[in-house]
Amino acid sequence: MQFVPPIDLTDLPNYEKTELRPRRPVFVGRVSTKDNQNPATSLPRQVSTAAARLEPGEDFAAYFWDVESGMLPPELRSLAPQEMYDTLAVPLRRDGGLQDLVDRAEPLGVTHVLAERSDRLARAMLTSLTVEHELGKFGVEVVYANEPVGGTESGRLRVRRYSQVDAEIYRTAMMEMSMGGQIQHAVGGWNHGHPPYPYISVVDETAPEPARGRFGVARPKRKLVPHPDSRRFDAVRELCRLRREEGLKSADIIAVLAADPDRYPIDNRWTHNRIEGLAANPKLTGHQVFNRRATRTGRAGTSRWNPVEDWAWSPGIVHEPVITLQEWKQAQQVTAALRGRGQQGDPLARIRVAASRRGFTVAALSSSDTHTVYLIGERKMVLPTQIPDILAQQVIADLELAG
Repeated sequence: MQFVPPIDLTDLPNYEKTELRPRRPVFVGRVSTKDNQNPATSLPRQVSTAAARLEPGEDFAAYFWDVESGMLPPELRSLAPQEMYDTLAVPLRRDGGLQDLVDRAEPLGVTHVLAERSDRLARAMLTSLTVEHELGKFGVEVVYANEPVGGTESGRLRVRRYSQVDAEIYRTAMMEMSMGGQIQHAVGGWNHGHPPYPYISVVDETAPEPARGRFGVARPKRKLVPHPDSRRFDAVRELCRLRREEGLKSADIIAVLAADPDRYPIDNRWTHNRIEGLAANPKLTGHQVFNRRATRTGRAGTSRWNPVEDWAWSPGIVHEPVITLQEWKQAQQVTAALRGRGQQGDPLARIRVAASRRGFTVAALSSSDTHTVYLIGERKMVLPTQIPDILAQQVIADLELAG
């Protein structure tokens, strides 16, 4: 030790730093997916690596780990049921996930959080910095096993921040490559997601074989073909005609289609969301279209419409069209005009428009003579059957804050 005192001062009461609370280290880890990685081997390996930074004779007081994408913020972690974690057969106790660690660090008396490296917290630098900041409020030190021991604090911090930058750059590069692949998937004519009402999806036997050694699960490419019940094409053609040529609202279109179930069949019943979703779906034109919605909005179970200029279209028609592209465009113009009039008039229509802008749906769950229970996004709301303008404005203002 350098710069020691010139005489022996070890007998003074405050010669050595005294810990006011005992060390209580915990482990934090993460595996991206249960399919492309093996949590039963990865997590114990992470524990073994992180344990090298324990003091002699110490052990972890708790284990916090997730099987989640490192791109998710803490509040969207650990939403899977406990049954899912049980089936993974990870030979490691689980006391919660990352958000549980942040919430329980102070009451548990945690002093140190040990991880293999920073991207085990998150690949987004802001998230890992936020977690470190929140834990730091309680005097909790975050330790990454891949960081050097000793040296200066500035040197340690430089290594940590470089590592976090690398993790975020990796995350961004993966997102760019994933988005590029998804766009090429659509441009090639292959379908994303659930097929629209007048179609079914089938495996494209002519699609190129996946590259050997490809990372991840190789899913067969699927294309849209007409539903075996040809009446579905007729139903959607009529739906779009009623919107395009007669300017009918969804309630009126529902009345027309529901009045002739043999001609316009539907599972369960026609709904506002189904009518509006079909009227707005560009896949009815025979083109494949990707990136219409942004699913990563920071709110579980919600999505928002992306601007049309951000959509990725197949250059040509790749499956049998229900309507022409020009007819689809005209329907969108009529829909926009109806929403504009609704925003100026009916309070419920204005609420629907405000909710739609944020990717929320408005569904009536139950009603009485005086009130109706609505589900707006994930929130239940009881409103009078005749909604006053001032109350509609308050609901719209709440939606603005929620967005």
